Amino acid sequence: MSERVERLIADMTLDEKAGLTGGVDMWHTVGAPRVGIRGLKVSDGPNGARGNSWTDTTSACAPCGTALGATWNVDLVGRVGAVLGQETRSKQAEVLLAPTVNLHRSPLAGRNFECYSEDPFLTARLAVAYIDGVQAHGVGCAVKHFVANDSEFERHTISSQVGDRALRELYLVPFEAAITEAGAMSIMTGYNRLNGVYCAEHPFLFGLLEEWGFDGFIISDWWGTKSTIGTAAHGVDLEMPGPPIFLGPSLAEAIRAGAASEADLDDTLRRLLGIMERVGVLDVDAFAEEQSIDLPEHRDVLRSAARESVVLLRNEVLDGRPTLPIVPSTVHRIAVIGPNADVHLVQGGGSAAVNPHYSVTILDGIRARYGDDVEIVSHRGCDAYRNLPPLDRRWIDGGAFRLDYFAGRALDGAPIRTAHTAVPRLTWLGEPAPGVTGGDFSLRASATLIAPVTGAFELSMIVGGKGRVLVDDEVVLDMWDKWIPGDAFFGLGSSELRVRLDVTEGQRLEIVGEYASLQGVAAAAFLLGGLPVLDDDAVGQAAELAAGADAAIVVVGLNQDWETEGADRADWNLPGRQADLIEAVAAAQPRTAVLVQAGSPVAMDWESNVGAVAQIWYLGQETGNAVADLVSGDHSPSGKLPSTFPLRFEDHPAMANYPGEFGEVLYGEGVFGGYRSYDQRGIEVRHPFGFGLGYSEFTITELRVEATEAGATATVRVANTGGLAAAQVVQLYVAPLASPVARPPHELKAFAKVHLESGAHTEVTLELDERAFQHWDPVADEWATSGTDFELRVGTSSRDLPLTSTLRRG
Repeated sequence: MSERVERLIADMTLDEKAGLTGGVDMWHTVGAPRVGIRGLKVSDGPNGARGNSWTDTTSACAPCGTALGATWNVDLVGRVGAVLGQETRSKQAEVLLAPTVNLHRSPLAGRNFECYSEDPFLTARLAVAYIDGVQAHGVGCAVKHFVANDSEFERHTISSQVGDRALRELYLVPFEAAITEAGAMSIMTGYNRLNGVYCAEHPFLFGLLEEWGFDGFIISDWWGTKSTIGTAAHGVDLEMPGPPIFLGPSLAEAIRAGAASEADLDDTLRRLLGIMERVGVLDVDAFAEEQSIDLPEHRDVLRSAARESVVLLRNEVLDGRPTLPIVPSTVHRIAVIGPNADVHLVQGGGSAAVNPHYSVTILDGIRARYGDDVEIVSHRGCDAYRNLPPLDRRWIDGGAFRLDYFAGRALDGAPIRTAHTAVPRLTWLGEPAPGVTGGDFSLRASATLIAPVTGAFELSMIVGGKGRVLVDDEVVLDMWDKWIPGDAFFGLGSSELRVRLDVTEGQRLEIVGEYASLQGVAAAAFLLGGLPVLDDDAVGQAAELAAGADAAIVVVGLNQDWETEGADRADWNLPGRQADLIEAVAAAQPRTAVLVQAGSPVAMDWESNVGAVAQIWYLGQETGNAVADLVSGDHSPSGKLPSTFPLRFEDHPAMANYPGEFGEVLYGEGVFGGYRSYDQRGIEVRHPFGFGLGYSEFTITELRVEATEAGATATVRVANTGGLAAAQVVQLYVAPLASPVARPPHELKAFAKVHLESGAHTEVTLELDERAFQHWDPVADEWATSGTDFELRVGTSSRDLPLTSTLRRG
């Protein structure tokens, strides 16, 4: 530890030292001005760096975690990390609360979209790259959520009951790599309990970090600490948000009472101040103003990442041509259909969300790419929303709502701040805006709505506080005096209120939303939603439109209502009449491509009836541009599934124990998580882990395996034998041929993504270390190799591994 840090610790009083262990508000920590310590600022990630609020600044919006997982591209994910490191600096923060490295255990988990994969090895490789990219810009990563925080059910109290082998071989692997390989500067604890003990005060987890040589600090999830003594002795160094409940002044009192140790507190400060020194906090004495910097080079990286995320699952040949791509010169009219086609749906819900610099809808991206030579017609077809989406900026005169903030909760006096937002989905944590006090403010949001249709139009409101909506000075939605509880906005929000208006296209309506915060509550929310009402025969109308086109693109899936922090999905079916819409359009137009926008698998019983299917996840600000790049054939899809897509929901490995009962969730599948379980049970799947098609053809041949002192190497020849430049992912799985302990049939242990021009070839060498052959021995409490014979299997998915070679170890 540096002399500077030791000197600061020696110069501080007990109260000053204890104060550094807590936040002062949502995003800033307490400083010690007397000795020249400003304090630290953190910002939410992982698909952006938001800064203080969802409204005051804009941010680069990257593809979601599952999308990045689907790239299988370590270098590209590192470049995304670099973008977000620069973005974090532009928000004047020093720590990004990212990446999320929990595993996909159930298709229903609400935050799956934030996480990379069901596989620990793939997750670890991408996490290391992401962290290296971020931290190269002098920003620390807080890797989350430590550990077995894999669903939202009873998320603040549930105990994840996980065996030693499953912990070591699956759930801890990404965290270990983040520390031992990437040098992550911080770890965020999960809300949950692990085997009965809260993660924020778990001696085993704290001991693991010491075992791995962790020299950063442990931060709590927001309001995730449970006690003073347990937390200080065995867990969190920094309690967030502020003011702290269990650390800070409470810790100082416990030390004075002899219940906690000042020496332990000094160790905590060595970790905290050591990182603060590394990221430059100790060299500045004030916070600068946040900036919104939209850089062309950032756009390029995020567009590449979005493109490489898309997984082509099906592509049938019709009349001598594959369904995709839809080459512009081969068509005159394309029908773009579906509830997700013409909305700015670029990310999942919850604390991961940012206010993008801009976003491109899929319909707009396709129109821009095909130009005037191809007619693009569109229809919503059906709705997929639990709640109406925010009023579309394209229907608002000037493209934004005016936001007038008032001191106090009565909308009295002159506004103390005025701002604007293009998206009237308002969420505030802490100070809503500079000079506005959280828990004691009111707001008037006003805009002119230009009716986009003639007919029925629905307006909606959800509030985390008190609210009402006026149209042309008449109150049409009112929850000012009677609040109806709901589950939006992390459970803070009310139920949705709706009203139906009869409008004429082009009619101007003055919309005013009035809001008052809950007294003394630092979190607040207000949503003004709206959509034209569809005709009863909307599915039929969409099918008829498709029949008159040369090809149809149907964009379906989920959204921020269904995949969000705070709630798991109730089932895996597409909401509303989306399945009916797909069937109807495909029956009318054989050349139908379905794009599924979701962070997790959904039911696809309709798949065999359509020409093409692609999983497009949540692709961030470049959604429409990236989709157009692939649909048009400008680029070949190269994404691979980061998680298995089962045929039946009932087949997923955690089914028997999900989501839990009596305060516990048993990880009964043990080490057989994800594809390991499907393979062990011999269950047919819809699409296996690692699967994905493209527009070209590849061969992988000439496997050569060589034992090395560190482990082994496997070399193959990869050739692009098709007619287009494209990419392929070479995957290597290790299979124990005889083992005295239960082990998966095979496990991913190396991979490489190869980009090749048409006709080109190259050699790819994959390296295996000793851990690639080991399992955890809970009796000896160490990694062990049981058995000596292993088969190395190489191919392009967990179920397409044609090249094999036997290797003897020891």
